[in-house]
Parts: sequence; C-alpha cells; structure tokens
Amino acid sequence: MDAIGDRWAVLILRDLSLGLSRYEDLRRSTGVTNATLSDRLKHLEDSELIERRRYQTNPERYEYVLTAKGRDTILVMQALLQVGDKWAVSGNVGPPLKFVDRKTGHTVKLAMVDNETGQRVGKQDLLPQAGPGADELVRWRLTHFRK
Repeated sequence: MDAIGDRWAVLILRDLSLGLSRYEDLRRSTGVTNATLSDRLKHLEDSELIERRRYQTNPERYEYVLTAKGRDTILVMQALLQVGDKWAVSGNVGPPLKFVDRKTGHTVKLAMVDNETGQRVGKQDLLPQAGPGADELVRWRLTHFRK
C-alpha cells in the first residue's frame, strides 16, 4: 500500500492500465488537481510502478507507462472492480467496466486457486498461515483468526 499511496494513485494506475499515458489525459480522467497529479506521478515513479518517457522534445513532453511491477497492480485494480460490481457501488445499471477473454469474449473474474492443482478454492476454505517472512506481529494477528 505504501508503494501505491492513496486513492488518486489507484485511479492513475487504473487509467495507465487502460492505456492512458499522457499527463492531460490522466488529469481529465481522474479529475485530480495538477499539483496532486504531479505529486502522485512522482511517488509512483519513485516506487518503480511507472516510468516516465519523453515523447516530444520541443517543448519537452512526457508520457507515463506501467513498469512490470506496475502491471502486477492490475490484479489489485481488478479485485477492487470486482468487489465494487458485486455491491453495485456505481448503481444498479450494471458495471461501468468489465474484462473479457480476448478469445471467447466471456467475462472473466479473479478467483483463488490452489497453487498445486489449479482448482478453485472457496472463501470458506481459505486459511491464513504464517509464511517464511512472518514476524511476531503477523503471528499475533493470526492468533485472532477464527478457524
């Protein structure tokens, strides 16, 4: 979360994942002020989620593109979208955006799958466990999980 920052950064990452790349397009799409947009773009660049590329020299103009690390955040965007659609955050007229399989045209969604078998795992069957990088705080949090 620290790498992403705040809701403005989430909106910027969303737009970059949809192909917007120029400053003015990002400002228009998000409705953010110039000062906030400049700050968030710098933060995302410092976090190595985006990179700035010059596309014009006179005057100098830059576009912003997702890095490999930034492209991985698309999963987070899709998860947020899926939750918002489930709870009709944008109203009852239907989802404002959906993702489809290029080959079949079928709508796709994120799901939890068993890493070994590839089988889908239901929410009721998920069990959090301490991983190799867990510290004492993580272990303490897990003592509160109802099994």
